[in-house]
Amino acid sequence: MNKGYNRLYIGVFLIFISLLTGVIGYTTIENFRLIDAFYMTVITVSTVGFSEVNGLSDGGKIFTSLFIIMNIGIFAYAISVISTFIFEGEFKNIIKNIKLGYQVSKLKDHVIICGMGRNGLKASEELKHTKHKFVIVEHSLEVAQTKPHADNYQILVGDATSDDVLIQAGIEKAKVLITTLPKDSDNVFITLTAREMNPNIRIISRASEENSERKLLKAGANNVIQPDNLGGLHMAQLVTKPYVIEFLEILNGIGTNTLNLEELNFKNIKSEFKGKSLGDLNIRRKTGATVIAYKNDKGIFEFNPKAEIVMGDEDVFILLGDENQISNFRENFCLH
Repeated sequence: MNKGYNRLYIGVFLIFISLLTGVIGYTTIENFRLIDAFYMTVITVSTVGFSEVNGLSDGGKIFTSLFIIMNIGIFAYAISVISTFIFEGEFKNIIKNIKLGYQVSKLKDHVIICGMGRNGLKASEELKHTKHKFVIVEHSLEVAQTKPHADNYQILVGDATSDDVLIQAGIEKAKVLITTLPKDSDNVFITLTAREMNPNIRIISRASEENSERKLLKAGANNVIQPDNLGGLHMAQLVTKPYVIEFLEILNGIGTNTLNLEELNFKNIKSEFKGKSLGDLNIRRKTGATVIAYKNDKGIFEFNPKAEIVMGDEDVFILLGDENQISNFRENFCLH
């Protein structure tokens, strides 16, 4: 829970205890009616200087004196907390979180990203670029407010290891969960929780240690990524396979002549193209894009598919082309 909210709850709780103490004290010591005791408590706490309900006994005067001293600290703290919420934007953050909660409740088949570190932010940028629906869960309010492009993202401030926070992020309706927290133990816990809440969700987890991969897979992760290993491999392959890496960087949008790899479900193809072979579709001539592979209904990849291949609704094919070529393909072949 955010520390700012904790301070607010503590301030409100202390005010409640103070009022309750005053009411109990005046009803017990002075035998005031409940309404009179509450009135005396309020004017004493607020120090507005109205007249007393009845004259106070010596015991009542001592209680009132101690009660005033006690409330000096309580109300100084409460005013400080409330001022922080009003003038430092905490209240605005509460309204923003309420609005965000309403927006997230409407999401379906979205992606949940746990953690807004380097990996989480990079994943967010890619999902934003490809127009995927996603929400970020970040524990630190400061991180959520200061990261680049934070204003453009839906960021839920909370602990991703909490069931309530995952529910608020829409875990039961989400399609994918990406957990990028620095501690592998947290990623394992989130994976276990998410798998229990949504058995059909795809879980992609970050791992720092080699032995964490097995634990994450056993906990229910579909894919485990080790960024440090990938970084080292990439640097080595810049030596051993420089032109392959250069080509892959083009596919990742690095450089001026960028290409895209796009996956498309054949069930989303227009009906007039169903039952035809890849040769009959003649995708390259019509759009400029190239079908470099497809995954059949048995989950097997076929690379450089032959022209006589006839694809079914459960097949997924991989297209290679620039932005215009992919756009031409969608315009000519896909349902809108």
